[in-house]
Amino acid sequence: MDERPLAVPAPPLRPYVSGYAGYRQAGLPPGRHRGLPSPRLTLIFTLDEPLTLAGHPDPAQAPGTYSALLGGLHTRPALITHQGRQSGIQLGLHPLGARGLLGLPAGELADIDLPAEAVLGRQGVEVGERLRAARSWPERFALLDAYLLGRLTLEAGGSGPAPEVVRAWRLLARSGGAAPVAMLAAEVGWSTRHLTARFRQETGLTPKTAARVLRFDRARRLLGAAAGRGTPPLLADLAIRCGYFDQAHLAREFRALAGCPPSQWLAEEFRNVQAPGEAFEEG
Repeated sequence: MDERPLAVPAPPLRPYVSGYAGYRQAGLPPGRHRGLPSPRLTLIFTLDEPLTLAGHPDPAQAPGTYSALLGGLHTRPALITHQGRQSGIQLGLHPLGARGLLGLPAGELADIDLPAEAVLGRQGVEVGERLRAARSWPERFALLDAYLLGRLTLEAGGSGPAPEVVRAWRLLARSGGAAPVAMLAAEVGWSTRHLTARFRQETGLTPKTAARVLRFDRARRLLGAAAGRGTPPLLADLAIRCGYFDQAHLAREFRALAGCPPSQWLAEEFRNVQAPGEAFEEG
């Protein structure tokens, strides 16, 4: 069994939620998956079995199992293990929409994983139960739309992120992580120091670190998409496309943020990919 349905949230939710990614797999060999750094918070509701984390982005956090998990922005991988079966729905939450959906800034969740009910309360438990009882993926996605729209209504009227932080994030994202912090500060009319402090308070990352995560997220998505087609690119070409100085720079950043070189990540995530030495060069 290998089901991987995707869905787009209802229009009012799209500034807050990037998408719904369902998954239900069985008959796999036991394995490990890396939850890599990205510019989105992670919310996962499991279905048939709990989520087992053997390692968190914060190495001081003890391993654990979760029926629903909420994780903030991070710069180290989470290590997820399974015994041949896994199922659930993963949501990507925009950090600047955290106040609207969760009632708190994303900065309060930086580098940690929590049982989702610690933030969502009893309603979070109930929606998890309803998702597990649903008979189809469209029904589950509709349940999530209704629940999250209710969250938006519940949190309406609360304070949002500062407009300067919103503009700085958008400029940084639009540049693919290439915009210098000094330029962002000049654009929003704040000092570099003040922007860095407020940006980190709101998102959990400094602008410089967010730029690293944005570049890395684009690179690993392009690498993964190409590997899924059986044609992983040369890292030198990927590095240029994603704004790295060179291939060595990309390889160093991949090791720092993924906890392994690109070849190992590909071998773990895409078992049918051609041997890395034949497909691309790591340097």
